[in-house]
Amino acid sequence: MNGVSITRHGDETAGEYHAHIEGTEAIGRLTWVKRGNARVAEHTLVPREIGGRGVAAQLVDALVADAREHGFTIVPQCSYVEKKFDQNPDWADLRA
Repeated sequence: MNGVSITRHGDETAGEYHAHIEGTEAIGRLTWVKRGNARVAEHTLVPREIGGRGVAAQLVDALVADAREHGFTIVPQCSYVEKKFDQNPDWADLRA
């Protein structure tokens, strides 16, 4: 989506992905904690004022892209992340 940028925050043990949308101060977040070689996706939070724009999906896509690039797996503890994994069987190799 145009106007959305994803930034990464945190360290090796825990962090967040933030989705910033041009023209608003609202920030979408996906939080995670490290467990072994996996990242546990805990929560996906998108404020109402930026909802309905695919922000949550872009946050999950960023997590998945990082898993592929950096070699970690994902525990989809968050119900939204679990749903996205169910919809994308090609991600099965990334599920912890």
